[in-house]
Order: sequence, then structure tokens, then C-alpha cells
Amino acid sequence: MSAPPPLQIREANAHLAAVHRRAAELEARLDAAERTVRAQAERLARHDQQLRAALDELGRAKDREIAALQEQLLTSEAAVHSLQAAVRQRDELIEQLRPRAKLLQDICRQRPPLAGLLAALAEAERLGPLPASDPGHLPPGGPSPPLANSTGEEGDGDPLQPAVFGTTV
Repeated sequence: MSAPPPLQIREANAHLAAVHRRAAELEARLDAAERTVRAQAERLARHDQQLRAALDELGRAKDREIAALQEQLLTSEAAVHSLQAAVRQRDELIEQLRPRAKLLQDICRQRPPLAGLLAALAEAERLGPLPASDPGHLPPGGPSPPLANSTGEEGDGDPLQPAVFGTTV
């Protein structure tokens, strides 16, 4: 076999040098890409850890909030039960007071006539008893002799004894 001509050797050497440069360039790019991928993987891992930590903290915060809301719910339910018991007690008191209120209403309706009667009794008391006079002689237009008790019972006192009015208010 014969040796290749020097031009072909130079071209082959130039071609090998170009292939070698291209391989070195590709290896450098591959190393840079691997470093980039590793850096991105590390950033993603850190980001993933941060997200997990944030999610864990959110979960704990959610659990704390749920516990606080449950406690608030229990407190509110206790307050509702207490208020319901107070309402029941007041309803019972109202039912107990209802007959008394009716009685007071009746008394208030009867008050004006009662006030008139009391005024008449006070006037009679102010006038006082009749002056002592002859029992057989009554003044004209004066009081008539006492009537017998409508129950049929005899009076214990003197029928001519003057009446004295009094009030017990």
C-alpha cells in the first residue's frame, strides 16, 4: 500500500483536529448542561423542601384553626344551652305570674268604683256620729230606726247606738 499524499494527510489532520475541537466543544456543552441540570435539580429539591415545609406549616395552622373553631363551637353551644335554660326559666316565671297579672288587672278595673266608695266612707267618717238625742224622738228627715238584720240574727249591740265609720285601707 502506498502512503497517502501529503495533501490528503493535511486535510485528514485538519479534519481530525476539527472533529476533536467539535468533540471537546460538545463535551464542554454537555458538562455545562449537566451542571445546569444538577443546579436545577438542587433548586427543585430545595424548592420541594420549602413547599413541603410550607404545606406542613399550613397543615399545622389549619389544625390549630380547626381546634380553635371547635372550642369556639363548644363555647357557643354552651352559651346557647345556658340561654335556652334562662328562656325556659323566664317562661315558667311568666306562667307563674300570669294569674297574678290577671288579678292586678281586675283590681285596676275595680279601682275607680272602690276609690268612690272610699271617698264616701271618708266623708261619712268626717261627718261623725249623730248627736245624742231622745231615742223616742227622731228628727224629721233624719235616720230611721235600725232595720233588722236580713239574716234573721239579732244584733248584739244597742240598736240605737250611733254607727262609726272607718276605713281599713
